Amino acid sequence: MGRLAAPYGIEGWVKARAFTAVPGALLEYDHWWLTRQERDDAWQMFRVLKSRLHADTVVAQLEGIAAREDAMTWRGALVGVPRDMLPRPVSGEYYRDELLGLGVVNRDGQALGRVAGFLESGAHPILQVDAPDGRARLIPWVGAYIDAVDIAARRILVDWPLDF
Repeated sequence: MGRLAAPYGIEGWVKARAFTAVPGALLEYDHWWLTRQERDDAWQMFRVLKSRLHADTVVAQLEGIAAREDAMTWRGALVGVPRDMLPRPVSGEYYRDELLGLGVVNRDGQALGRVAGFLESGAHPILQVDAPDGRARLIPWVGAYIDAVDIAARRILVDWPLDF
């Protein structure tokens, strides 16, 4: 759902950048789960005591994080909520974890690799594709390059050359 960017103030509040299209989506949840490392199953639940929008981020006071120093230890942590608490995506939308591991194929039918994750660029997400030869391809997640996503077939069709 997002990532903790930094402490906010001196009373343990945290600033979170949402991965959602609407930054305020995190305000809808009364509990956040945090983990310090990606792909780590050690998620820890925190009750949200207070939260509000602050520009394009969410600031929140979480139970058990009472001082700036406590908040600092969670800097960079991933923020999540259980899947069953999330709304169902509408047609043409996906949760990122649904895309992990999908094969990526270009218009010529050439396999580019598998989805390893996403990077944030500020303008739009970047699809990280791990190629069989060990290199990573970075493909902007925009309509100009992403042609189709087929969850059932476990593949993403892209307009991207094999040699780029």
